[in-house]
Amino acid sequence: MIQFAQSEYLLLILIIPFLFIFHGINRRLRRKKIEKIGDLSILEPLMQGASRARGWIKLIILSIALFFFAIGISRPQLGARLKEVEGKGIEIMIALDVSNSMLAQDYSPNRLERAKLAISRLTDNLKEDRVGLIVFAGQAFVQLPITTDYVSAKMFLNSINTGSVPVQGTSLSDAINLAIKSFSSESANSSRAVILLTDGEDHEDDPVEAAKTAKELGVFVYTLGIGSETGKPIPLESGELLKDKDGNIVVTRLDEPTLMKVAEAGGGKYVRAGNSDFGLEAIVTQIRSLDKQEFKSVVFEDFNEQYMYFFGIALFFFILEFLITDRRGRNFFR
Repeated sequence: MIQFAQSEYLLLILIIPFLFIFHGINRRLRRKKIEKIGDLSILEPLMQGASRARGWIKLIILSIALFFFAIGISRPQLGARLKEVEGKGIEIMIALDVSNSMLAQDYSPNRLERAKLAISRLTDNLKEDRVGLIVFAGQAFVQLPITTDYVSAKMFLNSINTGSVPVQGTSLSDAINLAIKSFSSESANSSRAVILLTDGEDHEDDPVEAAKTAKELGVFVYTLGIGSETGKPIPLESGELLKDKDGNIVVTRLDEPTLMKVAEAGGGKYVRAGNSDFGLEAIVTQIRSLDKQEFKSVVFEDFNEQYMYFFGIALFFFILEFLITDRRGRNFFR
């Protein structure tokens, strides 16, 4: 199967028809200028050096060269697209809070971006473990199903923002319940874990009960508290600070007691995120002590680059076009 790594460069092929149009218009304009000088039937025999055919031939060869150049710069690749691999590890569902309170700037640049950075660094260190991604606020959604394709995980992670979930709030129980359903059917009960990255504030449900249910099903629940006890205001896109209905500035604080209870009920551990050591790696290190499960995964396989062959063909036609003269009475080549 062939694919193009930078397919946007294929648009260069659209230039080719315009080359023919421009060449045709240019020849027509030159013809009109000659007609102003005198009778074309008399003047043409006097212009023995000019060759219409060679001009078109050079243009055709140039177009072929440009075509192969466009294919080459688009980086055509060959190879099997998917590959099944066997591995032994654990399954981790990361549930990331994307409510507006995660815009607070306890961390640089804010809670949400700092959490995304920590997750991105974590995926760089994963090897055989499976990872999935859930975003939640007032509701929870699966952003990335459980997978070992860490490249896709980072790609989906980059697109996350506070608009990823339309309903505001912090439904920790929705995130836990959805995570339970999102593990693969082949995973063993003792090799599954959920990590909640959240400030824990304004929860609208009973996350402790959800964590107990998870533990009963063999899913361990860990919590990573993001924020400070003193709290921070929530900046808006307009540059102003979020205010309540009475006009007071809203200050969002870390709800540490709730997150501790959730982790305890879920058989996991609570860690408070720091500025230098965010704490996610420490949680994953502990999770890795769980029993590992053997599983098969389908991942993207590397492709073989083919661009050099197309560049070689393009170079040949560029040189050929350069060598061909556009005048009669000479050798076909310079």
